[in-house]
Amino acid sequence: MKILGIDPGIRGGLAIVDISDGAAPRLIDAIDIPVIGVGAKERADVLGIRTWILSHLPQHAVIERAQAMPKQGASSGFKYGRAVGAIEAVLACCEIPMTIVEPTAWKKFHRLRGGDKETSRQRALQLFPAAHALLARRKDHGRAEAVLIALYGAEFTANDNDDAGGQNRAA
Repeated sequence: MKILGIDPGIRGGLAIVDISDGAAPRLIDAIDIPVIGVGAKERADVLGIRTWILSHLPQHAVIERAQAMPKQGASSGFKYGRAVGAIEAVLACCEIPMTIVEPTAWKKFHRLRGGDKETSRQRALQLFPAAHALLARRKDHGRAEAVLIALYGAEFTANDNDDAGGQNRAA
């Protein structure tokens, strides 16, 4: 089963993890969220996201629940929320079932503490050492978090557990 993990927002990432019975999970691909525009006009590229998703045909998507961040300004908060909404709309249009998970739930599952993004990248590299090219840069933390979110969601999706630290929603 192919699971799409999503670290939402303009600086987030998308990852496809393949989970097969009895086999170790495989990281198929991971990318930064495609964006168009510059500065204040920067936004998620919904057609780019759709094209990438349809090239992999995931059976389920797992997305981190969006929330306002402390000390985040109104403008950047709006930009973040708009990106999350665009991503969720793409999933709905692609008819991909989606589970929304709490950040604390998937981080606890992977034994990550605090908000250090580099720790997430290092954990993803431990789990998928052959995927070094996809996660080589420090700024690839969005991709890495998408990988970890997909693995977390796969644990519950494979077991048909509807309480994955979030809520299930059919697209």
